[in-house]
Amino acid sequence: MNSQQAWAAANLKGRLALQIPDEWFGHARVPQYPVGARLRDTWLVMGGRGCGKTRLGAEWVNALVRGLPPFAEQRYKRIALVGETLADVREVMIEGPSGLLAVSRGDRPRYEPSRRRLVWDDGAVAQVFSSEDPDSLRGPQFEAAWCDEVAKWKHAEACFDMLQFGLRLGPRPMQLLTTTPKPVPLIRRLVGSGEVTLTRMRTADNAANLSARFIKAVERNYAGTRLKGRWRDGDLHLSWIRRGRIGADNWMAGDIPLGEAQELYRVEVAPQDGAALRTVDRTNREWTYGATTMQADFGGVPPAIDVTIRQVSATVGAGIALRRTIRTEIWNRPKRRLQ
Repeated sequence: MNSQQAWAAANLKGRLALQIPDEWFGHARVPQYPVGARLRDTWLVMGGRGCGKTRLGAEWVNALVRGLPPFAEQRYKRIALVGETLADVREVMIEGPSGLLAVSRGDRPRYEPSRRRLVWDDGAVAQVFSSEDPDSLRGPQFEAAWCDEVAKWKHAEACFDMLQFGLRLGPRPMQLLTTTPKPVPLIRRLVGSGEVTLTRMRTADNAANLSARFIKAVERNYAGTRLKGRWRDGDLHLSWIRRGRIGADNWMAGDIPLGEAQELYRVEVAPQDGAALRTVDRTNREWTYGATTMQADFGGVPPAIDVTIRQVSATVGAGIALRRTIRTEIWNRPKRRLQ
């Protein structure tokens, strides 16, 4: 029995308790259904590709429409679906392999593209909106909203703020925001708010539901050459090629002679042009600057991070520093390399 099933046995009775083994809730990972946690009215879920964000969003809406605990104590009837574009809402959130039509069981909704809405037989309606048109949210009102890929929205802050005026129906309006991490102003604002529940999910945690080829491709794309930094699952992954002190100072080589009794590197992170906030020693050529650690050091995601790496020798100490400034606003672009 997993944690979700244990929660159901302790908190549910009768028909609902019997339904749990057949529901995705009974099989989902804890970050997707954080059993026992008191979720705030705004729930921000950040994670990399393939980590299960879309499935979570679709199942969350399904639970609200059906009135399934722990997400809902009554049935929700008016819901907003907001994506980067109208096409994204349809292709990913509604008709995608993990979208609302795919996960619906029993009362399967019907999609009415001409009216840009999803309708359930019990009268529940989910309206479709695009971040390209914030004013389309002016007027409609909702009990809940699922917002996908918020960090990619065209007019993120205007669209999000307009949505807040529409979340005014029912005893407890709620919203779920699912997105790939990107340090844009709206995400920084939400992460820094004390009114938001923040959940981070990793692609690797969902490996059992992903093809081996996809996992290998992700790992290959993030493999290190020279000094590289890559945002993945909210963390900053650094990797580098080692230096050698005996005629081996060639940063283009795939592997070079060590020339030392021990391989050791000293890594420092600092605000741009500032003093080091954290120093770590590594015996391999990579280090992950985790989101939690970054939050402790900077109080959030800074606009830029200075990274310094020195190879440490038993005879001469720390060597010449390799310094790079990583600008977080642009670092989510694929295959970008530090020069």
